[in-house]
Amino acid sequence: MYSEKMVGLGSRRSTIREIFEYGKKRAAVVGAENIFDFSIGNPSVPAPDCVNETIKELIDTVDSVHLHGYTSAQGDAGVRAALAESINRRFGMSITGDNLYITVGAAASLSICLRALAEEGDEFITFAPFFPEYKCFVEANGCELKVVPAQIEDFQINFEEFEKIINKNTKAVIVNSPNNPSGIVYSEETVLKLAKILKEKSEEYGKPIFLIADEPYREIAYDNAIVPYLPKYYDDTFVCYSYSKSLSLPGERIGYIVVPDTVTDSKAAYAAVCGAGRALGYVNAPALFQRVIAKCCEETSDVSIYQKNRDMLYDALIKNGYKCVKPQGAFYLFPQALEEDAYAFCEKAKELDLLLVPGDDFGCKGHVRISYCVPNEMIQRAIPAFEKLAQMYK
Repeated sequence: MYSEKMVGLGSRRSTIREIFEYGKKRAAVVGAENIFDFSIGNPSVPAPDCVNETIKELIDTVDSVHLHGYTSAQGDAGVRAALAESINRRFGMSITGDNLYITVGAAASLSICLRALAEEGDEFITFAPFFPEYKCFVEANGCELKVVPAQIEDFQINFEEFEKIINKNTKAVIVNSPNNPSGIVYSEETVLKLAKILKEKSEEYGKPIFLIADEPYREIAYDNAIVPYLPKYYDDTFVCYSYSKSLSLPGERIGYIVVPDTVTDSKAAYAAVCGAGRALGYVNAPALFQRVIAKCCEETSDVSIYQKNRDMLYDALIKNGYKCVKPQGAFYLFPQALEEDAYAFCEKAKELDLLLVPGDDFGCKGHVRISYCVPNEMIQRAIPAFEKLAQMYK
């Protein structure tokens, strides 16, 4: 009677959400102050002042009918023009508002891009560790997600394995930098090598292999790390962006897709994006927040707070014998578990009310994700629990 695939997806939350829900139930028993929940990537830093100031200004100065009414399906023309101007200034691009499609957040951006590109028999490739929902999004379009095993010493791309997997059925490659869950930023060297391989394979197969840049963490980078803007390195690149992290607006669901003119048959590509948005029902992203991001697109939340959290927790983990590649961005640590079975390790952590996410769903067994976008005082209180957890394995 119903789609078995959809019933299955709806009947079981993601591992991240299961742990998050467990934490809420456990907090009701022992008190929220006794739960160290590092499960979910929900920004803890407030949105910058310009967000609320802009909302108030819009409410006071724009008539309600216009403020809350429909925009063009692909987004308000003035908003798209403002965002294009910002992108050009920051990244040396030369796009216009007609290269942008405003979306209901990063998940919508990815879903629209995949629907715009997917044809029967297509395969998409991503690199472990990766955001687990990629698999759901790709398979929803009747395609297969191929995962390149992780290069765990630095979490840059494992090119030897990548070249074994890429083939004539590859439609696109999905990259996420800064990365969820590792926090790693792909170096310029990595990006140049990836672009070279994609160009060579596109020529070999006589068709473009597209690159989808998933960039919700672009502004959250530390230690002067440079996050390469991928359309500058590879012509056939779609950029998927969200303001959930940079402006701390995850619940408002607002972002965009960039379809540069350098993409093969760019007018058809943009039409496909518009068509996919229509087919999925993702037209006309929230009108109020379209106008908010137009005014606040070059602001960010206070990223220094996340860096302070990273440094405090990373130093404590290393001191207690954990192995972890130091992240350059996002707000996650991805250390190795202290036993091979990350699920068992996370269950042991639960005994200390320490909620961590096993790395298996991210395509990287034997690791755990720690989301440190939490109040700093919680990290201070949690460090003894990480110490006790380490002692259990000595």
